[in-house]
Amino acid sequence: MNLDIIAQLVKILKDAPELGAIEVRRGLFGAWSSVRVSKAGVFTNAGGAGGHVVVAQAPASGAAPAGGVAGAPQTGGGGGAGAPAAVAPSHLVEIKSPMVGTFYSAPEPGAELYAKAGSRVAAGQVVCIIEAMKIMNEIESEVAGVVREVLVENAQPVEFGQPLFRVDPHA
Repeated sequence: MNLDIIAQLVKILKDAPELGAIEVRRGLFGAWSSVRVSKAGVFTNAGGAGGHVVVAQAPASGAAPAGGVAGAPQTGGGGGAGAPAAVAPSHLVEIKSPMVGTFYSAPEPGAELYAKAGSRVAAGQVVCIIEAMKIMNEIESEVAGVVREVLVENAQPVEFGQPLFRVDPHA
C-alpha cells in the first residue's frame, strides 16, 4: 500500500472527530493486505491521549473477505436486548465496543464470566471477547471500579462504539 494513501487516511481521521478508525483491505490474486488507521484508544486498549493516530499494516494473507473502506461509527442501534439504550448516570464510565463483532462474556462456553454486574474490575483486565472475522479480540477495561451494568448478552452482535458495560470508578 502506498504511503501517500496512508498519509491521506491519517489526515481524514484527524480532520473528522466523529471517525474513530478507517480500515482498508485490498486483494489481488488471492493475496490480501490491510491497513487500519485509528485514533489512540479507539482500537487499542491503551488509555487514550486523543488526537494521536496509530497506523497498523497487516501482512498479506490468503483469506479475507472482499474489501472496502470502513470506519464511520455506527449510530443508534443499541442492540437486541430489549429497551433502547438509556443515558448513563454521569458518574458511571462506559466500556464501549472498539469494533463490530460478536460479544462473548466468557473465554469459552460454560466458563466463568470475565465480568458481571457487581464484580470489581481493574484497569487492563479483560472484561469480554469480541469476535471479528474469526479473530477473538480480548477487550480490556480502561478503568478500575465495580461493574454496575452489563448492557449486552452473550453471543449478541455489537456495533462499533456500542456501550458494553457501565463501571462505577468510585466504588
